[in-house]
Amino acid sequence: MRMSDKVQISIARELYEKAKRFVEEQGGFSSVEELVEFLLREVLSEEESSYTMSKEDEEKVKERLRALGYI
Repeated sequence: MRMSDKVQISIARELYEKAKRFVEEQGGFSSVEELVEFLLREVLSEEESSYTMSKEDEEKVKERLRALGYI
């Protein structure tokens, strides 16, 4: 994806710092931006389709959300 295909968004610094710690400690993502894109794609794809997440994928997402302090 070209840089011109991206837009800038703002989030609370506290949330950014939690996401940054998650990326550094948990791995799996190379940056906060990559984590945010993944989460948005997951949430938005669920709304657009009747996609059923596997139990394994569901646990991975829950684990990531727990690490970010959401659940």
